[in-house]
Amino acid sequence: MNILHRSKGFTLVEIMVAVAIVGIMAAIALPAYFQYVTDARRSDGRANLLQLAQFMERYYTANGRYVDAAGNAPALPFIEAPRDGADKFYDLALGVITAQTYTLTATPKNALAGDACGTLTLNQAGVRGAGGNIDECW
Repeated sequence: MNILHRSKGFTLVEIMVAVAIVGIMAAIALPAYFQYVTDARRSDGRANLLQLAQFMERYYTANGRYVDAAGNAPALPFIEAPRDGADKFYDLALGVITAQTYTLTATPKNALAGDACGTLTLNQAGVRGAGGNIDECW
């Protein structure tokens, strides 16, 4: 009587196939994930620009112009985005400002320094700008 004894476990080929499948899945999923993270950070920068635009409009409503009597720009309530958290991805600033016009800028930094959209802008007329494609960046 010949009894066959079967070993338990996986063969090297089976393990290598599983590793290859996981590698292919990671190669597809990681770039999509990183793009999602970049888009979320950019969205936060845009939201902060819009909040600063609201601040500027409230200032204009109260004072009748975007600068004070001496021609100085108002101090922005925050100058980095996101407002909370340790990692900051945008420097927010007032660019060109006059009594009747302003331009807000969000300059990418740290992990977003090489972002294709570059510096995001917003002016008093609601005109949006970016270093890249406006439709993709805004």
